[in-house]
Formats: sequence, C-alpha cells, structure tokens
Amino acid sequence: MLNQCGYSNLVSKQEDFTLEEFLDNCKTDRMLYASVHERLLKAIGEPTLVDTSRDPRLSRIFQNRTIKTYGAFKNFFGMEETIEKIVDFLEHAKQGLEASKQVLYLMGPVGGGKSSLAEQLKALVEVNPIYVLAIKDPEKNSFTLSPTFEHPFGLFDPDKDADFIEKHYNVSRRYLRCPPSPWAVKRLVQDLDGDISKFHVVKIFPTALKQIGVCKTEPGDENNQDISALVGKVDLRKLEMFSQDDVDAYSFSGGLCRANQGLLEFVEMFKAPIKVLNPLLTATQEKNYKGTEGLGAIPFEGMVLAHSNEAEWDQFRNNKYNEAFINRVTVVDVPYCTRYTEEVEIYKKLLDNSDLGDAPCAPETLELLAKYSVLTRLVEPKNSNLYSKLHVYNGEVLKDKDPKAKSYQEYKDSAGPREGMSGFPTRDAYKVVSKLFNFDTQEKGANPVHLFSILEESIRQTHCQEGGELTAKGKSLMELITDHLKPTYLDSLGKEIHVAYLEAYAEYGQNRFDHYIRFAEFWIDDEEYRDAETNHIFDRQALDEELQKIEKPAGITNPKDFRNEVVNFCRRHQAKNNGANPEWTSYEKLREVIEKSVFKNMEEMIPIISFAAKENAEDNKKHNDFLERMTKRGYTPRQVRILVEWYIRIQKT
Repeated sequence: MLNQCGYSNLVSKQEDFTLEEFLDNCKTDRMLYASVHERLLKAIGEPTLVDTSRDPRLSRIFQNRTIKTYGAFKNFFGMEETIEKIVDFLEHAKQGLEASKQVLYLMGPVGGGKSSLAEQLKALVEVNPIYVLAIKDPEKNSFTLSPTFEHPFGLFDPDKDADFIEKHYNVSRRYLRCPPSPWAVKRLVQDLDGDISKFHVVKIFPTALKQIGVCKTEPGDENNQDISALVGKVDLRKLEMFSQDDVDAYSFSGGLCRANQGLLEFVEMFKAPIKVLNPLLTATQEKNYKGTEGLGAIPFEGMVLAHSNEAEWDQFRNNKYNEAFINRVTVVDVPYCTRYTEEVEIYKKLLDNSDLGDAPCAPETLELLAKYSVLTRLVEPKNSNLYSKLHVYNGEVLKDKDPKAKSYQEYKDSAGPREGMSGFPTRDAYKVVSKLFNFDTQEKGANPVHLFSILEESIRQTHCQEGGELTAKGKSLMELITDHLKPTYLDSLGKEIHVAYLEAYAEYGQNRFDHYIRFAEFWIDDEEYRDAETNHIFDRQALDEELQKIEKPAGITNPKDFRNEVVNFCRRHQAKNNGANPEWTSYEKLREVIEKSVFKNMEEMIPIISFAAKENAEDNKKHNDFLERMTKRGYTPRQVRILVEWYIRIQKT
C-alpha cells in the first residue's frame, strides 16, 4: 500500500491529446477550458443553505437570513461573511465580468486568518486539472510542455478564429483571450512548419510543490526594482547557445510564468516598489505581460491573490501615484472573529494539531481566553455595556440580565465597518495557549487561574510605563479581567463547587427542598403549620420569614408568584406519584434557589472542599466524594485543588 501514499500524484501518468482530439472534447466538457475562477468554484462545491430562522442563536446573529456555508471552508470559524465575499468575487470573475481582471486582496489584522485562507485557496486550485500546450518528441515518445503552462486556445486569433471555434466546438469567443507565448511561436515556426495541428495538449494537475499553476512570491528588498521574480529572466548558462533575445535562452521562472492558469499568491504585496508591481497591471487587465528581454508578450490566464495588513494598504492607497493599481484591486476584509464560541473552536483546532490535544483542559478555560480576545476587538458601545455586547454578538439573550442591551444589528451599525480589524491577535492567543498548558510544572494542562496569571503578566510586560504604572491601554485591558472575566468565572466556579458538593449529599438538598415545599403549601393555603419534631407552631408570618431565608440569597423579587409556581409544579407531580415530592434537582429554578441559600455562608463548605488535613474520617470521606464529583465534571484532581484554593482565597478577601 505504500506505493499509493505520499506525493505519488507528482509522477502520475499524464494524459495527452492531439489538438483536434482536445477541441472535440471541448464540445461536451467546458472544464477543459474553464478559467481558474471556474475551477476554484467547482472545487469549493455547492453551498449548504442554512435557514438561520430555525436556530435561535443563529437567527439573532444573522437576522433570520438564509446563509451559505461551504464544506471546503468548514474549519474557518466565524468567517462566513469573508468567505461569502470571496465566493462572490469568484462567481463574478467566472462570468467574465470586471472581477476576472482584478487582484483579489485579503486585507486584515495580523493573525486574522489571511494566510490560512490563501493556503486553502491554493489547495483548492490543485483539485482540478489544467490543459497545457505541448510538443511531442516522436523518438523519445515524450512531451515538452510550454514553460508558461499556456492553454491551447492561445493558438487561435480571437478576431479571425472566434466564429469558427464557436461554431464547430461550442466554445464562447470570450475564452479566446490570450496570445501564444514566445515559446509556442518559435515551436510553430521552426519545429512544426506552421501547422498548429501538430501541437499536443497535456492534462496535468497544478501543484505548489513543483510550482505548476500554483506559486508564491514575496516583495524582496524594497530598494530592489528587479521584476524577474514575477516575469522571469535570461538564463546565463544558455547564452553560449542562444542569443539574449531568443526564447530558449529565457528562464520562465517568475511567479506569473509558473502560476499561469492557476493562482499566484503575492505575500505582503504592497511592500514591493510600484515598478515591481507594474507587470501585474497588464497581466490582469490584458492577460499578458512583457519579460525582461525583447521577447513577445507572455500569456497569463491566472489569478493574483494578495494579502497584507490594513496599515500597508492605507499607506499604498493614500499615494495618488498608485491610482491605476488601486482601481484594479478587489479588497476583501478579513477581520478577527467577534463571536467567542467560534473563537474557542479556533483554539481547539490549534490544540488538535498539536501534542496538547489530549492534555487536560479545565471547563471554561478556552472560553475565558476567547472572551478576553473578543472583548479587545469590540468597539465600546454608547449607552450600553461592553460585556453585554460580547454576549449579544455570540447570539445570546440578555433580557433578564441586562434590559438595556441592544440588538445585534444595533451594535453592528453603531460600531461601524472597521470593528474586528484590531485587538488581541489570534496568533498571540495561540502563544498564551502554549504558555498556559506548560505553566504548571506538576501537570501539563490548562485552567482558568493560570490563564488569568498569564494574561495579567502579559499586560504588565506590554503596557507598563517607567516606574511600573500601566498605560491607559494596559489599565483598560486589565479591567476586562478584573471587572468581568474574574467575577463571572468566580460565580460559575462557585456553582460548579456547590453542585458537586450537593450532588454528593443529595439527601441534604432533598430535605431542604421538601422543607421549602411544605412551608410554601401552608403559606399559600393560609394555614398554621405544626412541626412534628419540635411541636413548634408557625403562623403565616412565621412561614413567610422561613421561606424568605431561602429565597433572599437567590434574589427572588416576586416570592408570591414564585411560591405558587413551585407548589403547583409539585402538586402535579404528587398527583401522579402517590403524593411523593419530585427530586430536588428536577425543578431548575428551585434547585438554584436551594443551592444559593445553602451556601450563603462559606464557612459551612470550606472544611469539606478545602485540601487541608481533615479532623475526622467522616469529613475526609465527604472531601473525597466532592473530589470525585468534580473530576467527573471534567477537572483533574490537581486542577480541583488549584481552583478550590483560589476560590476560597477570593471569597475571604
């Protein structure tokens, strides 16, 4: 089976056709002459239509619109709008509109996913084959491909041959758009006696590894005006055999040469001098460009993909001498993710591709990092709360928590189009993840307490003035942790601890539940209650006082309605179950009330949950039961100790 593994496709047998055979096949298969945009769309595949009105969370984010998702981009989280813009560009280019002559430019902050999108597009270009002009050596039974990987249609004159090709081979005249390369012209004149039918066509697959139809180029030295990285140059070793202006002395090694019929990725394009970029103007607009020597026009039917950050684009755009180039660029913004649920998925993807995929990660750890990252990227709203905006952007309902919270669209309209183009980079979040999982010398894993330490230390190192005082920016970042992330996590962790403790002592929770229901029933019926054990009589006022002891810690603002609601629920259950009360955990509202009332006093819980030496065997058993419950909820024993000690310390301060 090993012979089927690896990059065996690089040496797979090529398919070849005579020119006549190729043209006959074009009658029924338009993919034989499809543009790179068409081949990319085919590789991306048909979209899956998602009716967001059927999903409560998505409906709030996308305003009940039907959105398109693509399997080819399934691992690009929170980038639906960006991907849709890219697909729209390809669709317009496929139709032969102005987009087919434009540079696709991905513009966004560092670490926002531009390079990942570019890599995915290059991988998609490799899915479908291209058809390259070639000549055959009868003696060796081998083919010599055009060094520019040109399409056979370059042999036909669009002015003279378009009607013939359209009539006999069912090919639209708009596909006859490029001239033949200097190599094809020389072969036709010197080797084939002017007979184009002697040309052959070879089917090959683009591959970045061999720079066939896929190529990457970089700006190089900003003081260097050399354009050979794009258009190629003379091969000095061949000047002994050919003159300098002979096509066979020319090395078609430039990015435009190698990426013909495919995709040229230009990294940090706007760092290059404008003279270096000039060949792109004619290559994209006129489908050909000039080399460095006195050769004929070299065809280009590929697509140019560029990407850089916003500052570089602004600097380039503000130079009035660049207007001609600016007009030939389609800009697609690639902002940071602004939904923390999707941001978590990005971190998980990183971990899954590392040795840390199976390392223990305490619940909420990645979520807290994602919330911090997203908070730094959001525009502070007017007359509203930044933390509420965070949750609204995540598709959550805040009616009960923050009545002043605005709708998703109101926040978006107020923030403007540049939201998400700055803030804590995803790449920096990756660095935090790396430090986090290696922070504890005793256990390779991650927990929120260590996360807070790393984030706070990072802020101090990056935003500290002389004398140790934080800058205004540093203070605002620190406040995100101290004013929101820590308090909300403290509440969440407290609930985890409480629930784990109560689950170990379900009888105690059930007793509290039954006690509350009994008092509430007598209060509703306006009857006195006599305690069978103490013989103490509770009138309606005394019953109300006892009920409030349980309700007040939970913040019940309308006890009358709450009591009626709970009692009615229990009576319905009693009627079906021979008078038995339901389990105390079966009614979520009352369960939360009991949890908060039981643990309003931390001193009751500390002896059991703490890791200090226990006074007796019973407390030790209770502690071990608590620890077991916590580990079942996703924590390691080491993490439980760290979190519990932090929780107790914070509660005491």
